[in-house]
Amino acid sequence: MDDLLKEILLINSVSGDESRISDCLINHIVKRRSSWNVSPKIFFGNEFHENILLVFGNPQTAAFAHMDTVGFTSRYENQLVPVGGPEVIPGTWLQGEDAVGAIRCRIQEQQGNVYHDFPRAIQRGTLLSFEQDIRMAAGTIEAAYLDNRLGLYALLKLCETLENGIVAFTTYEEHGGGSMPFLIRFIYENWAIKQALIADVTWITDGVHLHQGAVISLRDSFIPRKTFLNEIIRLAEESEVPYQLEVEAAGGSDGREIQMSPYPIDWCFIGIGEENPHTPSEKASFFDLDCMIKLYQYLMQNL
Repeated sequence: MDDLLKEILLINSVSGDESRISDCLINHIVKRRSSWNVSPKIFFGNEFHENILLVFGNPQTAAFAHMDTVGFTSRYENQLVPVGGPEVIPGTWLQGEDAVGAIRCRIQEQQGNVYHDFPRAIQRGTLLSFEQDIRMAAGTIEAAYLDNRLGLYALLKLCETLENGIVAFTTYEEHGGGSMPFLIRFIYENWAIKQALIADVTWITDGVHLHQGAVISLRDSFIPRKTFLNEIIRLAEESEVPYQLEVEAAGGSDGREIQMSPYPIDWCFIGIGEENPHTPSEKASFFDLDCMIKLYQYLMQNL
């Protein structure tokens, strides 16, 4: 594991509180872009609400990765309210900080309600994340928030060689979305982008396995246009990068907001599978991550 992946894994960014991970990415981009094949135009700042757009050359395709994670919000009487869909496992360690100081506590569950065991009241509205514990063994990584730190990492590696394209780092995905509509409008009206790839993490199932390559999703709760999927698969075959095809009835990504937008933009989820989603012990394969990066490099060049 290189230093960049470790650095972004150690930053908390529960949905609605993406400023620290956004600042980290901007610092990395500004520091490294002079060594990339093409130095992109950067769009970020208060008017972009922590979202980041990188525009390389003459773009035809945009790649998106969300920066936020699941977590919890402190309520009253030691209660916690989930942000997104975290797995509630009693005894799991959480971490965060309020105006009084650092917080480290465990999840408790009583009659379907979620609580913490911190010895003092936590200020209302404080966001708590799973405590990070990064473990590596036999070609795998196990940690909290591989969803979607692996997507961020893959697109940052893509930036090193990308000549034409847009890379977008987005917010709010885990809690229903919200930033994509204005980003899609900005991208379409300025560069007439009509193709989008979603760099995210999906689940290991009976049809998606560790160590068998990147994952191209043919559908989840939304269905991409078949002609675009056919072109993606043709290019994936041409690239000779190992990949798997996913078909699911549920789930979603930033792709749903592209499909629901008024703009004629095709999209496809291309990511990586993981075990134990939305827990402190998400598990993924380094081989699959490498395949994901290589597939993005090929698709962004040839779509």
